[in-house]
Order: sequence, then structure tokens, then C-alpha cells
Amino acid sequence: MKQANEIAPKIKATGLGLWLEKEKTLIIGDLHLGYEEMLNRQGVMMPRINFEEIKERLEKILEKAKPEKIIVNGDLKHEFGTISQQEWKEVLDIIEFLQAHCKQLVLVRGNHDTILGPIALLKRIEIKKEGFFLEKSKVFVTHGHEIFRGKEFENAKTIVIGNEHPAVSLSEGTKKETYKCFLKGKFEGKELIAMPSFSSIAYGTDVLQGERVSPFLPEDLSEFELWAVEDKVYYFGKIKNIEGEHNG
Repeated sequence: MKQANEIAPKIKATGLGLWLEKEKTLIIGDLHLGYEEMLNRQGVMMPRINFEEIKERLEKILEKAKPEKIIVNGDLKHEFGTISQQEWKEVLDIIEFLQAHCKQLVLVRGNHDTILGPIALLKRIEIKKEGFFLEKSKVFVTHGHEIFRGKEFENAKTIVIGNEHPAVSLSEGTKKETYKCFLKGKFEGKELIAMPSFSSIAYGTDVLQGERVSPFLPEDLSEFELWAVEDKVYYFGKIKNIEGEHNG
């Protein structure tokens, strides 16, 4: 029997991460470490909670999952043109934490990771500029801000992206709540999975409204399936059915 958190065969949502059973691989993305320092400089007083909350989420996942690989699918840090003090500390700390829980840590470059190189070099980690291909599962992990076509992309049966930060707002009477979510649909005949952000601050964009960020996602998401994440993972079926049932 299919479990509620099963996105695809041997691929499960675990919290805000994606667990690939065949590969013993955990995928997370869009941590946006250092976001608070940038907001503070702009006059927005934001407590520095993101790192601790991310670490707590990871600890819960890693109590159950014992990955051989952990893939950070882009936007590990937030600032585009510099590495802030907060980013230096938190990125190094999270890299050390992740390395202690796997044999191989893979960093896929996101659009916010333009100056991640010095940190990765310090920790002797290669940054995958286009994406990372998992041979056994035929899964290509790419951030999703740009489509990188190549041999690995063509050989993939499944594409996993971040970048979009999908979330869904659901209403019941006067109460309205927003939940991070996973999406699954098709892209050029391949299975496409869009992951939620792991960040507590870069929360997400309501998939029932607004424009798309990633070129992988069509404007009309009605045929995509959705899994919302709260205390556990809840399967909601196709997006076209959600508005009528929960927002009617």
C-alpha cells in the first residue's frame, strides 16, 4: 500500500527533505543561511532563528535516515554578491554537521550561491554547477533556476528541483494556514519533483496564486500532485481539486 509520504517509488518525503531509498541519499535545499543579517542591514529586525531551526529539522530526519550521501540542492546561503559574517559561520557549521552524518556531501549551486566557492574550497567540497546525477535511480538533482541540458539531464527519468519554494494556503471557515509542500508533475516527459525550502524565513510561494519562479514549472499547475508538510506529510492529490475542497 502506498504511504502518504511516498512521492514516487522508492522516493519519500521526510520532513522537508527527500529520501531516495535506492541511493541511501537525502536531498535538502534552499536553506538561505544568512538571510537575517541582510534583513537587519535593511532595517528589518529579524531574530536569528533560521540556523537553529534548520539544525533541529535535520536532527529529526537524521534520527531515522542514515544517508550515505546528502545533497544540498542550491541556495545554501542567501546573499548574492558577498559572504556575510553570519554566512561564514553558519555555512561552515552546517557543512561540518552534514559531513558528520554521511560519507559524501554534495553541493549543487543555486542562484544565490554565486560566491559559495571560498567556503566550499575551505572544506574541500566540489560545487556542482549544473546538477548531480544519481545513476541507480536515474534522478537528476538541479536547483531549478535554469535548465541545464546535457547527457545527465537527458538520461534522467526524474528531475528534482528547488528554487520555487512551493507552499499552499488552505482555508477552513475563517481560518487560513500556509504549509510548505512538495509538487510532482511532468517536464518534457520526465517526472518532475519540486521540493519545499528548508529555510524558516524564505518560507514559500502559494502555488494556488502568483507567478512561477522556476522555468521547469508551468503557469498552470492543476495537473500536479501536492504533498503538504506539517507535523507529518499529507497527500492532497491533484492541485485542481484543492481549491474546490479547501478554499471553496
